[in-house]
Amino acid sequence: MKKSLLSIACILMTTTLILAQEKVPSNWTRSGSVNLNFSQSHLSNWAAGGESALNTGGRFIYQANYAKDSQKWNTNLDVGLGYSIIGDNKAIKTDDKLELNSMFGLKATEQLFYSLSLSFKSQFTDGFDYKTDSTTPISRFMAPAYLTLGLGIDWFQSKHFEINFSPATARITFVNDQHLADLGAFGVDPAEFDLNGIKTKDGKTSRFEFGGKIIAKLNYDIAKNVNFSSKLELFSDYLKNAQNVDVDWQNFITMKVNSWLNANITLHMIYDDDIMINDKDGKSGPRTQLKEVFSLGLSYNF
Repeated sequence: MKKSLLSIACILMTTTLILAQEKVPSNWTRSGSVNLNFSQSHLSNWAAGGESALNTGGRFIYQANYAKDSQKWNTNLDVGLGYSIIGDNKAIKTDDKLELNSMFGLKATEQLFYSLSLSFKSQFTDGFDYKTDSTTPISRFMAPAYLTLGLGIDWFQSKHFEINFSPATARITFVNDQHLADLGAFGVDPAEFDLNGIKTKDGKTSRFEFGGKIIAKLNYDIAKNVNFSSKLELFSDYLKNAQNVDVDWQNFITMKVNSWLNANITLHMIYDDDIMINDKDGKSGPRTQLKEVFSLGLSYNF
């Protein structure tokens, strides 16, 4: 795991240096950042108790925007990976994100664009429910993965606020792991079995949805060297239970200490009625997913 994290850090830093040095045509603007966070504690014969711990994490963000005449094309890549090791236990994943968003716009008015948007979301490594089983993955790369293509309009109110409404949106959910697909994970059709428990039909490894999607983005400096950004995504499937709206809400607070040191707070909330989660009593059902992360570490902006 340590070798993997070191390799990822080297790749991110190398990619950043190449991108930072590359000459950009005048119609393009770009920006990005690399964040590497570490915390460590070591206890030996500590009377008050406790365990040694190591926490590591990294995040890479890159934006490339094109604008010429009545056209614009904005692309954003956001990836992150983090682990925690407590005592002699196995490493526990604390963050895993792979997200690519791209939108092409054709100007209709000064602030309104006809838009075609593309989104891809997945993860890098296996995920586990560490409370019950740390050997059987409950998620993997491309299991799930979400590919979304939407046609609509984009209202660019200012550099601080933007709304995209895509009433014609196709979304495909991939579960590229047959075991998880057989279980019907992430909303795909599960496998079928006969009365003897013999599988007669594999679970589907993909699911198609067609509906409407709204994305609202906010980016604002709430104080000197303190930035707040938020992205809210709402999706309704016209083909099944249109009244059930999927929610994906990401919030970030970045506090800049100096040119190379940042403190970050991340709050991510998801609700998807197709994702079944077991509670402490073993009952399965859709539930609100919540992740909060506070990190302090090295950063490089370009």
